[in-house]
Amino acid sequence: MARSGTIRIGISGWTYAPWRGVFYPEGLPQKKELAYAAEKFRAIEINGTFYGLQRPKSFARWRDDTPDDFVFAIKGSRYITHMLKLRNVETPLANLMASGLLRLGPKLAPILWQFPPQLKFDSDLFGTFFEMLPHDTRQAETLARRHDDRLNNRSWLRSDADQPVRHAVEIRHDSFRDPAFIKLLRKHRVGLVCADTVDWPRLMDLTADFVYCRLHGSKQLYVSGYDDKALDSWADRVRAWAKGQEPKDAERVMPPTKPRKSGRDVFVFFDNDVKVRAPVDAAGLAERVGASPPTARSGH
Repeated sequence: MARSGTIRIGISGWTYAPWRGVFYPEGLPQKKELAYAAEKFRAIEINGTFYGLQRPKSFARWRDDTPDDFVFAIKGSRYITHMLKLRNVETPLANLMASGLLRLGPKLAPILWQFPPQLKFDSDLFGTFFEMLPHDTRQAETLARRHDDRLNNRSWLRSDADQPVRHAVEIRHDSFRDPAFIKLLRKHRVGLVCADTVDWPRLMDLTADFVYCRLHGSKQLYVSGYDDKALDSWADRVRAWAKGQEPKDAERVMPPTKPRKSGRDVFVFFDNDVKVRAPVDAAGLAERVGASPPTARSGH
């Protein structure tokens, strides 16, 4: 029997004013919101890294505020994906690696690269970008040391975990429905995000040893929730991926892959935050697949 992968289901971000008194207990101090959320879920996406470089002390605090068996996915910088559109990004990529990600140690989960709807597939452009990405913490340390002066006296250049560094890409243009793109992802062991949204492609081609899903809302972006039938369907898909198989209803560009002897790790993040649906839906899916939250507190 194939070894099943680890399933982690969580939320995208955790600092939302409408959640206070609804998901978070009335009167809970804001500085304790992460610790509270980390008792309910096994993973969280950090959104702040998308908007600007964070500081090492922030990553250290996030690590300390969460249980041992907990991880953070990191949303890559929009400066790289949306402003520079992957051109001349060597130094910005080094700056991101040096900004404190490595301080998460074993709690560093995949790095998410989300592309704007206007960005089309360009084989040379994406191939060059994928070549730059570090695939383990030692490579990430080497890249981080190439940061520029902006990070002098505020960088963090080492990890206390010797582990892989995974990457996943979220596409938002139909030009990516191209076998050449899927082959390029597989060549570089980069995951294709399965993004559930009414506006952009939802593809389930398997391109790495893990699966990364972002559930933005079944009917209305960032707003609508998932009913029992929808959560049951996602639970079936998650279980199949974790076993190294493919869901029966998988939407793909390429033909299905062969089942793996070992399963795939699966990360699912709910991003339908507007009406406080994300934590409710994440808990519902986690319960269906037996992805219970961690209990051991961090010793750091």
